[in-house]
Amino acid sequence: MAEFDVDLFVIGGGSGGVRAARIAANYGAKVMVAEEYRMGGTCVIRGCVPKKLFVIGSHVHQEIEDAAGFGWSIGQVSFDWATLVANKDKEIARLEGAYTTNVEKSGAKIVKTRAVLEDAHTIRLATGEKVTAKYILIATGGAPNHGPAVPGIEHVISSNEAFHLKELPKRIVIQGGGYIALEFAGIFAGFGSDVSVIYRGDNILRGFDEDVRKHVRAEMEKRGITIITGSTVTKVDKHGRDFTAHLSGGSSIAADQVMFAIGRHPNVANLGLESAGVAINPANGGIQVDGWSKTSVDNIYAVGDVTHRTNLTPVAIREGHAFADTVFGKRPVQVDHATIPTAVFSQPEVGTVGLTEQEARAQFAHVDIYKTDFRPIKATMSGRDTRVLMKLVVDGASDRVLGCHIVGDAAAEITQAVAIAVKMKATKADFDATIALHPTASEELVTMRTPTARHVRQAAE
Repeated sequence: MAEFDVDLFVIGGGSGGVRAARIAANYGAKVMVAEEYRMGGTCVIRGCVPKKLFVIGSHVHQEIEDAAGFGWSIGQVSFDWATLVANKDKEIARLEGAYTTNVEKSGAKIVKTRAVLEDAHTIRLATGEKVTAKYILIATGGAPNHGPAVPGIEHVISSNEAFHLKELPKRIVIQGGGYIALEFAGIFAGFGSDVSVIYRGDNILRGFDEDVRKHVRAEMEKRGITIITGSTVTKVDKHGRDFTAHLSGGSSIAADQVMFAIGRHPNVANLGLESAGVAINPANGGIQVDGWSKTSVDNIYAVGDVTHRTNLTPVAIREGHAFADTVFGKRPVQVDHATIPTAVFSQPEVGTVGLTEQEARAQFAHVDIYKTDFRPIKATMSGRDTRVLMKLVVDGASDRVLGCHIVGDAAAEITQAVAIAVKMKATKADFDATIALHPTASEELVTMRTPTARHVRQAAE
């Protein structure tokens, strides 16, 4: 008789958990996955994928406006929010089915119920059944965090609800200055909503390169989005179907919806972590793990947003795969969390990889900056008032490219390719030796020859 019911029990059917389950099953492990909501997790069901579909849809109005400069005469057009939501739901259902099928094809079993730890090797299902496992992987992701309670917070929606609104709001107030807040600001503005963004800091996109932050804000404001910084929503009043968002500065904004997108917190509550002896990282509130994604309990691991390390879907997938390789494939793999490319699907789009100028100057004695800001070729015909930003951060001593930052159309697509070069520690000379692909915006990355700024830190005497 087997000592345990399964070799691996995965709590969470999102991207990280699914990858780990599939790879472990491919190695011959007996695997069970518990998901209490829908297979696919945050990214597929209520995150990256539906968000990107909404972003694409919201771009169409701009394309219609730009068409006139290229000779197109387009008649009256209309937009139906309900159709967009319904078609998005169909695509998400298809993807959920694909996730389920792929897990089952690998030989792993899915149980659609909540799972809670009873001890280091026992999981209790909401059905009352108990399952024992040699190894347990926690991959429960994260959830929207509204921050401190304010009067009327019950009227506030998160990104979860934004995907299922019955109507497109004519006016929306969005609190937050990060990925989600700015992406939804662009989405709603693109569909014609009057959008106000409220952020407590001095500028949006905290943690990004300062030039990126300034450029994105300027471009968003050109597109009619109101951005109020140094302020917070202190109260939300409801009047029939309308709302009033009161701000810390004393002003107020009328809206049809108020959305908070100030961050996400790890899904660690009521999982039985204490019963199993799994420690929480006091620095970030996520499950504490080492470089192998192992928790404080030898046979329990955690990957993805629940650890609150780097909250990006591809990182969760890589961590899940590495866990399965290490534990079941007997091929020890540690995930390198350095030089991770990321994108903000704001409008304009942001793509970035490596160090910001500020980070580089703190770490290196000599930093060269190569930066260009130009009008894209499309805008010369469409007449749209928009500019592209491209920036390279270079170690002046070794000539290594430390970071690349792009704001403009297809920024994410360009950055994915550039990330390979940055990860391989390419030098500025390598970029310069690459023949430009003309006419493209990205050719600027290999044609910038003269530094726009040089920062040399004098050695202490």
